[in-house]
Amino acid sequence: MRYDIAIIGTGPAGVSAAITAALRNKTVLLLGSAELSPKMRRAHLVRNYPGLPEISGSALADAMKAHLNAMEIPVTEDRITAVYAMGDYFALQGENLYESRSVILASGIVNGKTLPGENELLGRGVSWCATCDASLYRGKKVVVIGYDTEQEKEADFLSEVVSEITYIPMYAGETHLKREISVLREIPKEIRSDEAGRHVCFGERTLDADGVFVLRNAVAADRLVPGLETEGPHVKTDAMMRTNLPGLFACGDIAGRPYQYVKSAGQGNIAALSAVDYLAEQEK
Repeated sequence: MRYDIAIIGTGPAGVSAAITAALRNKTVLLLGSAELSPKMRRAHLVRNYPGLPEISGSALADAMKAHLNAMEIPVTEDRITAVYAMGDYFALQGENLYESRSVILASGIVNGKTLPGENELLGRGVSWCATCDASLYRGKKVVVIGYDTEQEKEADFLSEVVSEITYIPMYAGETHLKREISVLREIPKEIRSDEAGRHVCFGERTLDADGVFVLRNAVAADRLVPGLETEGPHVKTDAMMRTNLPGLFACGDIAGRPYQYVKSAGQGNIAALSAVDYLAEQEK
């Protein structure tokens, strides 16, 4: 199926874009976590969302989820690792391959820089997607570097496939892994590779593995979409949330500061309307 609008991200920007697109009778592919934004759920209190003077982030997420359910907008839980402009449509690569006539990026910003060696070894022993590449490491030894508690699910999944797994949480607090997985709380410095395999380095000490999974909530925008113009961690957009690539829009935190839920929701609405206008122009 080729969708009208694919939306990557289920925070306020992505949810708002999906609702607006659905109200305009467009076929919508909403990709992200079915529980919506982990960042939003951790917010203690939100006081500047119109009509909701004091609401917890978790309650706000529940309200948005209820809105999606009421409009029968499903969330497809797949982590998109690449988006390619194919002329009159876009191809989105995750665990599955999707096609859409337009795309809205609402995936938030990536926390932290890539590790030295990460980009260079991508596809050669380093992966950004556990569900995509798990089968390549069946019965082998892997390291998982997770930047959020959401990545614990992927570590649990990998543990069913590989022979040995070490999980490195890049966040504070307890881990809640459901399976017996070795946890190492030490900050990696770089990823190297030689004929013997991959090595995650912690200064002078190294951890050997057949493969290294570096898992974040989102892929950096300039790595996600070839040819996309960015400024630091943000995508360059105009006031209508259009990027330099026709048919590709961006909204929310990925489009720049301020990082506010109400701002993200507004931009999601604009991005969806711009996508609708773009599709109308293509149909002329």
